[in-house]
Amino acid sequence: MEIYPLINTAFFLKAYFCSVLEKKPIIDVIVPAYNEEKSIYLVVRDIPNELVRDIIVCNNASTDNTSKNAISAGATVIDQPVPGYGNACLKGIEFITKKEIKPDIVVFLDGDYSDYPEQMKNLVSPIVSNDVDLVIGSRAIGKLERGSMTPQQLFGNWLATNLIRLIYRYRFTDLGPFRAIKWNKLVELDMQDRDYGWTVEMQVKAAKLKFNCIEVPVDYRRRIGKSKVSGTIKGTILAGHKILWTIFKLI
Repeated sequence: MEIYPLINTAFFLKAYFCSVLEKKPIIDVIVPAYNEEKSIYLVVRDIPNELVRDIIVCNNASTDNTSKNAISAGATVIDQPVPGYGNACLKGIEFITKKEIKPDIVVFLDGDYSDYPEQMKNLVSPIVSNDVDLVIGSRAIGKLERGSMTPQQLFGNWLATNLIRLIYRYRFTDLGPFRAIKWNKLVELDMQDRDYGWTVEMQVKAAKLKFNCIEVPVDYRRRIGKSKVSGTIKGTILAGHKILWTIFKLI
């Protein structure tokens, strides 16, 4: 009797039923947005719908059509009238907290279309497949469009990530905004920063708590419109100061 076909059949049946029974993760996306009317529709449009449950655009004191354009693209829009990148992200977390069914994973990305939303699957895959806690989309190991990051941004990322490595013994190459994290780990971080220190606070706290963190390469292009941070001397100085202050205050 030929047993190999039977073995192969049993193997494929087992694989099939395991895949059917495997729970699809619930993924919510938080997009902080301040006056991004020209880009927000494209951001929401390019997020893979088959991956996510809800796209939450946190309208951060915008004075243009950001909210209207996000809604027309199919996003859930919540208002955060208090300015600040961290304030917008915290408002998104607050919104998710009130949901009856919490997500398994939360993804953050910017509303200026500098990130490639379609690369989201690359960020969530290590969490789903390898039980990683936090995945940073690193522009430093991805493809940068010429002019997409200023020299001061590149230097600031290099300095901040090297300080984290020296102080906290965790190796990052970027503080990029495109990232994915388990919901329960995000809650555990107890995020507090309300403006420029949001991304570095998340990474420093994750390092202190010994989270399983990895980076995946992401591509980066010139944003639509002018940056509210790196696009001004004042914003660059304030952001740099806040990032360094956050790294040292959490020691």
